[in-house]
Amino acid sequence: MAAEEDVRMTEVTGPFRQVLFISAAGNIVCSWGRGEDGQLGHGDAEDRLRPTRLSALDGLDIISVTCGADHTTAYSLSRTEVGDFGRLGHGDFSDLFTPQPIKALHGLRIKQIACGDSHCLAVTMEGEVQSWGRNQNGQLGLGSTEDSLVPQKIQAFQGISIKMVAAGAEHTAAVSEEGALYGWGWGRYGNLGLGDRNDRLVPEKVSTLNGEKMNMVACGWRHTISVSDTGRLYTYGWSKYGQLGHGDFEDHLVPHKVESLADSFIKQIAGGWRHTMALTSDGKLYGWGWNKFGQVGVGDNADHCSPVLKVVQVSCGWRHTLAITEEKNVFSWGRGTNGQLGHGESADRNVPKIIEALSVDGSSGQQIESSKLDPLSGKTWVSPTERYAIVPDESGQTVHSGKGNGGDVSVPENDVKRIRIFYLD
Repeated sequence: MAAEEDVRMTEVTGPFRQVLFISAAGNIVCSWGRGEDGQLGHGDAEDRLRPTRLSALDGLDIISVTCGADHTTAYSLSRTEVGDFGRLGHGDFSDLFTPQPIKALHGLRIKQIACGDSHCLAVTMEGEVQSWGRNQNGQLGLGSTEDSLVPQKIQAFQGISIKMVAAGAEHTAAVSEEGALYGWGWGRYGNLGLGDRNDRLVPEKVSTLNGEKMNMVACGWRHTISVSDTGRLYTYGWSKYGQLGHGDFEDHLVPHKVESLADSFIKQIAGGWRHTMALTSDGKLYGWGWNKFGQVGVGDNADHCSPVLKVVQVSCGWRHTLAITEEKNVFSWGRGTNGQLGHGESADRNVPKIIEALSVDGSSGQQIESSKLDPLSGKTWVSPTERYAIVPDESGQTVHSGKGNGGDVSVPENDVKRIRIFYLD
């Protein structure tokens, strides 16, 4: 890497099992971790155990990146990954292994993007919201449960300027410029904050905040986190593993203040699959919830709520966590099975470890490899639909359906699992 290139971290995002970061200048994007669906953007379906420069985005002045379950999106709006349910926004179900512009968003000035399990949203500078992808529970907010192959404007926000959106697995939340909080999509665990367990097909305003205006919102898999203008932290939804931080394991159907952090001013929040992280204005990082792989980062595998590092930014994956310190060092911890911790190995870690390749106290980007895709090589990759088989449940039954997935087999969430097929030459 050339000496004049600025590789200091400006943003890191690590939902699910892949991680991306952007350099301070916006001219370098690196990705690592799980890549079997092409979500790393290197033109192949391989995992990366260390940060690897995403050459396809060189020179595009990338502002932000966001990860979904098996896909990635970035501005200037480019995106990569598997196309099930139209989540890539290109108007078809095609898989993509390198970033491609979303033509339907050309001409729109995007200020923020969010990715759920299989759906995506974009907020424009004018406060409008576009959504696309999977929509079986109404998470697109379009008034139906039909998947959308291209971005569509959420008409329910007509006359309402949206500040930001957040996406869970199958639900969505938003905060308006006026400080109102909204929820829609899958609501079984109260994660919409509307006082019940019902789904919503269009955004609905949360009315139980006692006049407090919200400033930001984030989503875990089935829980939601929000912060008020006064820095108070609220959580609601699923709490089987204590991820709401209220000292119990009870679901909450409306936002509840996290009393243990009532004296702290929260400046950033992140939701993992079953854990939550919060960063205070004085640089203390708190984590709680599911800690099987050490993703809370306090040296063991028990649930905790205690300071970890002096940090300036935090991001949660489904089972791992990343943080940037004041000294511009990058740390990661938790599940590492796909290399998503960036240490060149597949080991789990229950205490934070510095990612040498991205940190000032490490090699400062001097040892980052670039994508090695040769478009003239003729090399091809097995598509995701060919790399998986259906495993029946105990009764031996499976359900086959071509609806909404381009003719592929539809895998019932609770009945079957996907396994990877390894082809031997």
